[in-house]
Amino acid sequence: MSQKIMKPSIKMTADDHERLSRLASFAADRTPEVASFLADEVDRARIVGHRACVTGLVQMGCAVEFRDDATGKVQTVTLVYPGEADIGQGRVSVMTPIGAALIGLSIGQSMDWQTRTGTVKRLTVLNVKVPEVA
Repeated sequence: MSQKIMKPSIKMTADDHERLSRLASFAADRTPEVASFLADEVDRARIVGHRACVTGLVQMGCAVEFRDDATGKVQTVTLVYPGEADIGQGRVSVMTPIGAALIGLSIGQSMDWQTRTGTVKRLTVLNVKVPEVA
């Protein structure tokens, strides 16, 4: 019995879209649930330019401040590719349920996501900081 998950419209840069499509396909054997969720997110995203610094849009490498709507807890994480993940440094992989839920959201948007244990949670994006490009 699966709960209805609310999905707002999302956007993605062409670069993120292409890399995340490949990542979801590549990971389908090892982590099928998360890979499938990420693939669905990539498929429904509206593409907005290339490496565009779209203000307020959660992109790969961005620091994202969000609220757990059930607990009210606010946290900030940086969304990264699996090899760069380090939870101790707040670097969350896009190949985790919460990472896949965050990608493509804009400030003010909320998203339901399912934990690895099957619990449905809801988060709201409060702020997004795009990394400085050297």
